[in-house]
Amino acid sequence: MSKIPIRKFAYRLIIFSIIMTILGVLFQWIFPLYSSKAIPFIVIFFFIITMFSLFIVLRKSSQVSGKKFIAGYMLSRIVKMLSILIFLILYMTFNKEDRIKFAGAFLVIYFFYSIFEIFALKKEQ
Repeated sequence: MSKIPIRKFAYRLIIFSIIMTILGVLFQWIFPLYSSKAIPFIVIFFFIITMFSLFIVLRKSSQVSGKKFIAGYMLSRIVKMLSILIFLILYMTFNKEDRIKFAGAFLVIYFFYSIFEIFALKKEQ
């Protein structure tokens, strides 16, 4: 398995996150009644969590076999999912008036970051 350059992935993630932030702000501007004010913070959260989880997976990807890479990737996904659930539950507990809009925005952004992650890893293999 070839090593996926972390810098290359980080650059792509930064560009993707900037695009997601711009789209989120545009959505807030065009549809203020249907959008959460936390969209930029959701993007920042996903940027940090994606960079951290994939840094853990990619840092030794050239030194491990396919099974160990998959096990490491799945472990990073579990940690990522748990942190996402904790973040989601905490926000929705303390901000009850924005929870439906927040949950919708959160799920859409999660979906896009998951697609980005899959394509970024698949492209390098």
